[in-house]
Amino acid sequence: MFPNSSNLGRPPFLPKHQQHNNFFSELPLNIPPTLLSHQQIVDARFNFQNAALSRALLSGNLSTIPAVSPQPLTYGNGSSGPTSAAPTLFRGRKRLSEQNVPYDVKRQRFHSPHCESTLVNQTVPLPEERRYSFPGSIPSPLFHAHYIPDLTGCVPPLRDAPFPDPIETTLPVAKDKLSQQVLELFQACQQQTCDLNKKELCRTELQKEIQQIFPQSRLFLVGSSLNGFGTRSSDGDLCLVVKEEPVNQKTEARHILSLVQKLFCTKLSNYIERPQLIRAKVPIVKFRDKVSCVEFDLNVNNVVGIRNTFLLRTYAYIENRVRPLVLVVKKWASFHDINDASRGTLSSYSLVLMVLHYLQTLPEPILPSLQKNYPESFSPTMQLHLVHQAPRTIPPYLSKNGSTLGDLLVGFFKYYATEFDWSHQMISIREARAIPRPDGIEWRNKFICVEEPFDGTNTARAVHEKQKFDIIKDEFLKSWQRLRDKRDLNCILPVRATIQKR
Repeated sequence: MFPNSSNLGRPPFLPKHQQHNNFFSELPLNIPPTLLSHQQIVDARFNFQNAALSRALLSGNLSTIPAVSPQPLTYGNGSSGPTSAAPTLFRGRKRLSEQNVPYDVKRQRFHSPHCESTLVNQTVPLPEERRYSFPGSIPSPLFHAHYIPDLTGCVPPLRDAPFPDPIETTLPVAKDKLSQQVLELFQACQQQTCDLNKKELCRTELQKEIQQIFPQSRLFLVGSSLNGFGTRSSDGDLCLVVKEEPVNQKTEARHILSLVQKLFCTKLSNYIERPQLIRAKVPIVKFRDKVSCVEFDLNVNNVVGIRNTFLLRTYAYIENRVRPLVLVVKKWASFHDINDASRGTLSSYSLVLMVLHYLQTLPEPILPSLQKNYPESFSPTMQLHLVHQAPRTIPPYLSKNGSTLGDLLVGFFKYYATEFDWSHQMISIREARAIPRPDGIEWRNKFICVEEPFDGTNTARAVHEKQKFDIIKDEFLKSWQRLRDKRDLNCILPVRATIQKR
C-alpha cells in the first residue's frame, strides 16, 4: 500500500531517567479490548501489497488468512510477557457526603477531547482459538496488537493461567422493554473486529511513512477506538509522539503537523485524501484513509489522551452496564445535534464523563472513583512507559445497585434535567461527585464545566454560547419527560434508523 511498508525501524532514543530502556518501546501501540495474561500471539504481518490478506482483514473475515503456528511472544532480551496476581473482588460502597473541600486545579499544557485505552482485564472470553496477548513492553513497533471485541460486554474475571479456557460472560439482564432496546442498540452499534482492524492497518502503515521524517516517533491509535466506548461509525484518533518532552502546541506541534500534511499531500496522495491542518488549541491534521474509508484526526504529543484511555477503559469494563449506557447516550446526543464540539455543543469525551459521573453519584453508586481508590495506578505524573501496566490489577466493581439499564437511562436524563446545578457545580469523576466550580479564569462564565480527570481543564469549554447551552438543557428535559412517561427508547431516539445508520 504505502511506499515504505517494509522499512520500519526501531525508535532509537532513550528516556533521561533510564537510559537502558527505550521510552517508546515500553509503550504499547494500542491496547486491544480483550487481552490474555502471559499468552501466545499470532503475529500476522500486515502487508498492504498482499491484496488477499488486506481484503480478509478489512472485512473482518480472518478465516481466509493462512494458518500461522502460534509462537511464544518474546521481547528483545528473549523474556516472555509479564504476569500479575489477581486481586479479590470488593463490594460497592456509598460515596462520601458532599462537602466543600479544597480543590486545587492542576493545569498542564495538554488538552484533549479524546482518550485512549485502559488495561482492565487479565482474562477475557475469546471466540474459539483466536487468542492474543499484549506484552508489558514492546521492543519494536512491528508488533501488532489485534482486536477481538468483547461482544458479551461484561467484566471478565482476573486470572493468571497461561492458557485459560474461554469464560462466558453476560450482558446485563434486560426484562423490560426499554432495557432490551438499550441492549439491542448496543449490540448492533458497538465497534467490531473489522472496524478496528481497518484503523490499525492505517496506523501501522502511516507510522512507517512518518518515521521516514521523524525516525524516533511513534504513532498511537487513541480515543473511542480503544477506550471501550467505540461504535461502528467512530472515527479514528491518532497521537504522534515525537519525543518524551512536552511539545509547544502553538508552534512546534503546528510545524510538525505541517510536515505531516505535506507528506500526505505528496508522497501518500494516492492513499490519503483531504488532509487538512486545523489550527485549534490542540492542532490536528484531519484526513481520510481511502483504503479503509475511515476519517482520522492526528495530533502531536497530546499525551494526556494516553492516560485518559487507560482510565476510561477501566471504567468501561469494571461494570457491565456502563458501555451500553454510554453508547446509547452518545447516539442520542448525535441524533439531537448536541454532540459536536466544533459546533459549540458537547464532545463525545464530555458525554462519557457525564455518564460516568452520574453512575458515581447515585445513592448506591454503580461506579467508584478509580483515581481515589487506586491513586498509584492512575497518577497524572506516572511515567508514560508504565501507564499501560498499572490498571491490570483493578478488579471488577460489585455494586449493590440493581437498577436496570432502562431505569439508569431515565435517571441519567432526570439528573441533568432537574438535579445538577449547572451554574455552581462542576462534574468530576476524579472526586466521584459534583464539586464547586473553581475561581480560575478557565471556569468563569462557562455554561458547562466538566473536569478533565488528569490535567484539570474543562472538557466542555466548547459550549460557549447561551443559545447552545439552552438547547442542550432543553433536550435533557424533554428526553427525560418523554422517556419517563412512555418507557420506549423510540420516543427520544429511533432505534431501527440508528442501527441502520451505524
